[in-house]
Amino acid sequence: MISANGVTLRFGKKALFEDVSIKFTEGNCYGIIGANGAGKSTFLKILSGQLEPTNGSIAITPGQRLSVLEQDHHKYDDQVVLDAVMQGNARLFEIMREKDAIYAKEDFTEADGEKAAELETEFAEMNGWEADSDAASLLNGLGIDTSLHYSIVGELSGSDKVKVLLARALFGNPDILLMDEPTNHLDLAAIDWLENWLIDFENTVIVVSHDRYFLNKVCTAIADVDYNKIQLYSGNYDFWYESSQLMVRQMKEANRKKEEKIKELQEFIQRFSANASKSKQATSRKRALEKIELDDIKPSSRKYPYIDFRPDREIGNDVLMVQNLSKTINGVKVLDDVSFVLNRNEKVAFVGADEFAKTTLFKILMGEMEPDSGSYKWGVTTSQAYFPKDNSSEFKSELRIYDWLQGYSPIKDITYVRGFLGRMLFAGEDGEKKVNVLSGGERVRCMLSKMMISGANVLVFDEPTNHLDMESITALNQGMIKYPGVILFACRDHQLVQTTANRIIEFVNGSIIDKITTYDEYLASDEMAMKRQVYTADAEEIAEEENAE
Repeated sequence: MISANGVTLRFGKKALFEDVSIKFTEGNCYGIIGANGAGKSTFLKILSGQLEPTNGSIAITPGQRLSVLEQDHHKYDDQVVLDAVMQGNARLFEIMREKDAIYAKEDFTEADGEKAAELETEFAEMNGWEADSDAASLLNGLGIDTSLHYSIVGELSGSDKVKVLLARALFGNPDILLMDEPTNHLDLAAIDWLENWLIDFENTVIVVSHDRYFLNKVCTAIADVDYNKIQLYSGNYDFWYESSQLMVRQMKEANRKKEEKIKELQEFIQRFSANASKSKQATSRKRALEKIELDDIKPSSRKYPYIDFRPDREIGNDVLMVQNLSKTINGVKVLDDVSFVLNRNEKVAFVGADEFAKTTLFKILMGEMEPDSGSYKWGVTTSQAYFPKDNSSEFKSELRIYDWLQGYSPIKDITYVRGFLGRMLFAGEDGEKKVNVLSGGERVRCMLSKMMISGANVLVFDEPTNHLDMESITALNQGMIKYPGVILFACRDHQLVQTTANRIIEFVNGSIIDKITTYDEYLASDEMAMKRQVYTADAEEIAEEENAE
């Protein structure tokens, strides 16, 4: 068990948390939610000991091991992949090193033998003989091929480095597991594997995530960070949402009834306070009136943008034809003879572990990159709006947000432009900010404003949920669902993919698997089942090899 006792954190005069006391018990997975800036990641740092609170303390059950998902993707670049994972259990890895050092001695003494025996006993108690196979199983489950297990971490792709850090955090059955956005940079198959792993995990998990599907699937409780407090709710994210909304409705209804009662008492007092025969009743009602207190319903720190993509022109039957596209980059064939035809009313999710293939395809289709061979053709009725994964080039100027968006608007009227920015929570002075100082989330909201104002009938999104809070993701999801045009998108948010896409295209070694289906149906398909069997077989093969040695 891990608990916060009277925790307060202040930055100057501002209190981020005020007297927070909360217990996280064994066998539960807690999802920490809240608006951007509410302090979710900060609270996780306090729990892990990386940050000292202004007041209060953190208590952990003696003897329990705490494991934290690290955020520095380059921290272990000089280590072997398998070693980096096993170091997640520091004591076990230390024992392994000590044993190796003792057995490597040329002048092996009796004292060395006694020490080795002690280490072997502790090693066996910690299931050390299964360490290599356990680490390999985690890596395989997350989609890192066996051939990479003895590579140097620095040689891996960025997404694979994230998987190594995640496997490191999961390794060795920690008693308490703390994770900040564990699904970031993971492909959907790896997220699916992680969800199932956490469901089977029997110890304490505390996780910060913006992925609603993930929270619904793995969480047994929700810790809501709002009003400088942390309120605990039983159940998953959807249960929290319904419970919190119901609580607000009940408080509003109770206040409405109290206000009616106040009005009734005030009218009686006003009418009869001067009436001698009614004076006692009027006095009694005055006392009753003084006792009535309205519930203090604080405004939440959560703010929902309004995302509404409206095409200026109805799209025709011919949308996009892609024929035999191939592209090699730095000696790697990223796209290999890719062909597909896109029709109206289709919303296509591009999935799979190869993020580079998706980004490359989108860049080619948007004219930012030339293919080595093959061709593509957009229908004559189409107009496209593009959300690139890397939007930094858009925000290097000194322009104010209003002026920046006005440059993309077909109608130059500033009131018209302000309307789009207001929907995306840039109201009043917020629109005066210069675009080169915006945060990641603000940049994304600007890009979505740009796409809305374009009136395009084809939207292309490359990981649009990065940097967005839960409220903005929910608004984007709703906007994509009701959009009447065509969408091509890559996204790691399971719920967004499931509720938006009616066609799935997965990249596998540069080629594609193309299915007219929902995402959940695709995950249950034979292709995905075969992949899971491959991951399992790889892990079992590693285990057999280790046992044989």
